[in-house]
Amino acid sequence: MASANPSWSEKDFSCSICHDVFSSPVSTPCGHNFCRTCITKFWEDKVQYKCPLCNKIFNPRPELQVNTFILEMVHQFKRSVRVKEQPCVEPGEIPCDVCTGTQLKAVKSCLECFISYCHTHLEPHQRVSGLKRHLLVDPLDRLEDRVCKKHGRLLELFCQTDQVCVCVLCTVMDHKSHPVVPLKEEYEEKASQLWKIQADIQQMIQERQQKIQEIKDTVDLSKADADREIADGLQVLTGLMRCIEKWQEDFIQTVGEKLKSTEKEAEGLLKELEQEVEDLTNRCLEVKQLSHTEDHRLLQQTFRSLKDPPPTRDWTTVEVRPPSYVGTLRRSLDQLEESLNMEMIKLRDAELKRVQQYKVDVTLDPDTAHPSLILSEDGKQVHHGGGRKKLPDNPKRFMKGANVLTKQSFSFGRFYFEVQVKGKTGWWVGVARESVNREGVITTTPDNGYWTIVFYNNELKFNDNLAVRLPVRAELQKVGVFVDYDVGLVSFYDVEARVHLYSATECTFTEPLYPFLCPCLHKAGKNSSPLIISPVNQID
Repeated sequence: MASANPSWSEKDFSCSICHDVFSSPVSTPCGHNFCRTCITKFWEDKVQYKCPLCNKIFNPRPELQVNTFILEMVHQFKRSVRVKEQPCVEPGEIPCDVCTGTQLKAVKSCLECFISYCHTHLEPHQRVSGLKRHLLVDPLDRLEDRVCKKHGRLLELFCQTDQVCVCVLCTVMDHKSHPVVPLKEEYEEKASQLWKIQADIQQMIQERQQKIQEIKDTVDLSKADADREIADGLQVLTGLMRCIEKWQEDFIQTVGEKLKSTEKEAEGLLKELEQEVEDLTNRCLEVKQLSHTEDHRLLQQTFRSLKDPPPTRDWTTVEVRPPSYVGTLRRSLDQLEESLNMEMIKLRDAELKRVQQYKVDVTLDPDTAHPSLILSEDGKQVHHGGGRKKLPDNPKRFMKGANVLTKQSFSFGRFYFEVQVKGKTGWWVGVARESVNREGVITTTPDNGYWTIVFYNNELKFNDNLAVRLPVRAELQKVGVFVDYDVGLVSFYDVEARVHLYSATECTFTEPLYPFLCPCLHKAGKNSSPLIISPVNQID
């Protein structure tokens, strides 16, 4: 049997009267094809019967028979077009429940019939009035799950009490007193919530992406810092090694020169001694020969010249003293130490300069100041006033110790500030966490939230459970405080001398830190000088 050519179009199977695909195609005697209905209506009320295409006249009116060949070709064409327009179901798609053989992709699911339809099998729902009232939705899988297993009715409502889908009969039985809304209404509510959830998740994703970038930036910055630190360190260490090599060469040269001088002196003496030994040996031979002669006259003639030994040095007082190397190594090490001290000064300068780049501008908070303290208007200076002012109650205020915090706090990263302590006989400087005790007895140790150094009774120490005594520096005029919150480090510096005083390491910070100052008691004017938060002037 002939088959429809897949390259044919709808035009090849269209009636020239209605311009639609043939319906019951018939052929005229002239060989043209038309729909039976079309040609019949065309000839109605006509006197002559002629072909609509070639105008050939037929007399009498011809008997028209269905062209079975054209009809079969039209059927095959329609089937090929329908298959082409309705692709077979792909994995993950919903198949038509009515198709037999090759299943086509469903385009709608009916929530009344609980069946999914392809284009072809959906046609009755678009034509039959009773089926038109059915609720059609985009294709859904497992339609049986959308039916109440107890009542066999569609789950079209939602119980807000039990948070489950219910049918109409459920609302008058098991869920009678529960608030129930249409499933579509609950869907819209949940959909709006999903938008918010999606937005929240997107925000979380964005925050984490930012955190990822922050971590990557931190790693890159750390690598740059490490590279710079290694480069600076190698430069210093290379210089130190050159110094050590130089002083090693100088030490070896000094010892060698002393040895060379001794060897030269000994060489001269040995040469002179060997010459005298040679002269004496020759004289001994002459005397020996003369002692064996029997010539009386010769003996008399030469005896006078041989009886006295040749002139020689008195060697009893002559000695070669070994060189003394005592102090040679020490003097070399003293010179090396001097060079190392110069390098240490450079290192201290570099370290202080590095921490000073994290300088912060802080001012004292009058709400935290003890009633006996007097603050300057700019909040940069504090001293003990010798008396106690009446101030309004404030939970932030220190009531026992003469302490004060700054307005600014820090809960991440690094910061550095400097406090002038010149002219004072007692003071405390450091940092304190936000939750420190401000009313009872205060013990300023790390366990209680304080990281400070204190100068009192001519003693300088870091205040810990066991105080760490530090070398007293009479010239200490300004203290620098550096904090690396993230690694748990608090370091103190003598700014003027550019000397590192002490570092508290492996500290645990879990809340904001505040710069902390205590000018101590007035002491009848002996300790009246203020503590001053100084601007940081970075060293050149």
